[in-house]
Amino acid sequence: MNQQEIWAALEIERRSLADMFDGLSPGDWERPSLCEGWRVRDVAAHLAMSVEIKVGPALVEFLRARGSFNRMIRDSAVRYAQRRPIGDIIEEVRESATSHRRAPTTKPLDPLFDALVHGQDVAVPLRIERPMPMEAARVCATHIWERGFPFHPQRRLRGLRLVAIDSDWAVGEGEVVQGPLQALLLLMSGRSAAALPELGGAGMPALSSRIS
Repeated sequence: MNQQEIWAALEIERRSLADMFDGLSPGDWERPSLCEGWRVRDVAAHLAMSVEIKVGPALVEFLRARGSFNRMIRDSAVRYAQRRPIGDIIEEVRESATSHRRAPTTKPLDPLFDALVHGQDVAVPLRIERPMPMEAARVCATHIWERGFPFHPQRRLRGLRLVAIDSDWAVGEGEVVQGPLQALLLLMSGRSAAALPELGGAGMPALSSRIS
């Protein structure tokens, strides 16, 4: 995908996320997401604030989190969720659809990957069907495999070959773990519990043992 195609796919995904958030009940917003320690509300807040993050405030948040990237991302989202009404968060996600701004240090495909995976962080625990667009999922799967930080899938999944059963996509070397591309993308991004029920292949015993 070229940059224009990435922006177009991201716009569709962000509008779809806002529509999904519109349909949630008050109780849904307080439910745990697939991200450990994140409520659905926190995930939505993270998506809403993603186009507004600037270098200076990001450095302050990083120092506040004592140098932990994951803690910085979570804590900033939680604080944002606490001070913003749900309606405002939804509208901010919708308004971000046409924004071409990226958070500091991120790559061109990172916002699209973020929207795809965080959409599943909300949809899966709430039992909402949310299929990923196949081409967007394919390029983001390759991107996150090659990107390394922050999930390091090549290190975590060394000795396994990941093979999509619904797309011409495969990475890695070793015993095969196969399944829908969407599940493999969740696996690579650390959402193993959500991915495992949809995966199979000779590499599953090794994968399950490694995760446990």
